[in-house]
Formats: sequence, C-alpha cells, structure tokens
Amino acid sequence: MELAIIILAAGKGTRMGLTDKPKVMAELAGKPLLGHVIDAILPLAPQHIIPVIGFKKEMVEEYLDAHFNGLTPVYQTEQLGTGHAVMQANERLKNFTGHVLILTGDTPLIQTKTLSELLIQSENLPTIPDAITVTTFLDEPKGYGRILRTASGDFFGIVEEKDANESQKGIQEINTGMFLVNSLSLFEALGNISNANAQGEYYLTDIIAYLHGQQKQVYAIPSLNSTEFMGINTLQELASAEEVYAAMQKDNR
Repeated sequence: MELAIIILAAGKGTRMGLTDKPKVMAELAGKPLLGHVIDAILPLAPQHIIPVIGFKKEMVEEYLDAHFNGLTPVYQTEQLGTGHAVMQANERLKNFTGHVLILTGDTPLIQTKTLSELLIQSENLPTIPDAITVTTFLDEPKGYGRILRTASGDFFGIVEEKDANESQKGIQEINTGMFLVNSLSLFEALGNISNANAQGEYYLTDIIAYLHGQQKQVYAIPSLNSTEFMGINTLQELASAEEVYAAMQKDNR
C-alpha cells in the first residue's frame, strides 16, 4: 500500500494549562507526545510523514530537526478544526494517489502493531475502502465523537458530542481520531464539508457522511484496546498515560 501519514499536532494544550509549549510537546516518560507517535509510525515506512503544526511551531520544528532528520511539517495558522488542519497537507500530497493515515499527535500510547493490523485489515475487506475509521467502546464516552450506524449496523457517520442529541450521546462506540482514507476521496470530501456546527469548525469526521452520501465505501472497525487511543487533554490524563505506558514497557520486556 502506498501510504502517507498526517499527524495533527497544532493544538495549544489550554486544558493542560500549557502556555509555553504546544500540547504535543508535553512529555510522557521524558519524550514529547509527538515523538511517541512518530516512533510508532516510522516502521511502517510511509512515503510521506506530514505533521500539521501551529501553536509555538518553532518549538516543534526544532524538535523535529533534532530528532527526526528535519521531518518537514505544514502549518495551520488558524485553529479552524481538524478538517481544516488536514487540508493544509493538500499541496504536499497533490500528486499522491495512495492512502492517507491520519493520527492525532496527542495519542502517545499507539503501537506500531496496531497500525500495521489496520493496514492489513483494510486490504482484506470485501470491497476496497474509501475511508476507514477505528472505533472503540467507552463506558463513559463524554467528550468523544459518537459512531452512527443504521439499525442493521451499517456505518454512515460520526457526530461530535457538542452536536449530538441526547439519544446520540448515549452511544458508547466512539471515534478514536484515527482514519485511513484514499487520498483523492479525502481531499474531495474536505472540499465539500462546512463549518455549520456547534463549534464553527471544519470537522474531519464530517468526511464520512459526505463519502457515504456519494456511495463510497466507508467502514468503522472496532478495536478492543481502547488504551492505545487515549488522548491527552489534561494533566490527569497525562498522569494516567504515564502509568499505562510504564505497564506496557514492563509487559514488553
């Protein structure tokens, strides 16, 4: 599979109380969150790795130059949503026709094995997928986008919590923020979503409803291991991730 990887890493980390660094530069086990994500994807040998950075971008650039051979980012100068962030890679990928794996830079527990399994699964589906999102189940799904399925279980969209009705808020299957999308389908969809929502942002998650409406093949693949997809938004979550990371390292010895 021809593969490009986009890492969303432009956030401020306001909920963590960070003012001097972007969220992805917060450290887990002495390494920035972004570094953990990059370490997980390097063994996949993608043709492109594109971090999307914004807040305090000079700090992130310096880190990339020092540790990842000058891995070249693109810039999101305005915080207009995850869909807008991905769109910043459009020019870099204008001649790329493979698949794009999209990850968030604040999920430092993600493992190479999990990413590899997703790529293998995508090639073994009944029809060639235009878009796949990885889901998981949480007893307390507050804060996450909910997976929308028909009564027969067919996946057709994702609703962000701030836009969800009470029934949808009761859904426990959530979006992990990981997507694998055909490049041409990705940028077509991003060009056709709007920011008419509760946050006035361009949501990456809205590409699913668009592609489904165009009769494209969209899949939601559940992962039983929700731990790897733990996003870091607060200091409490960072402390929890430290404990999980230490346990994972112990298990791998």
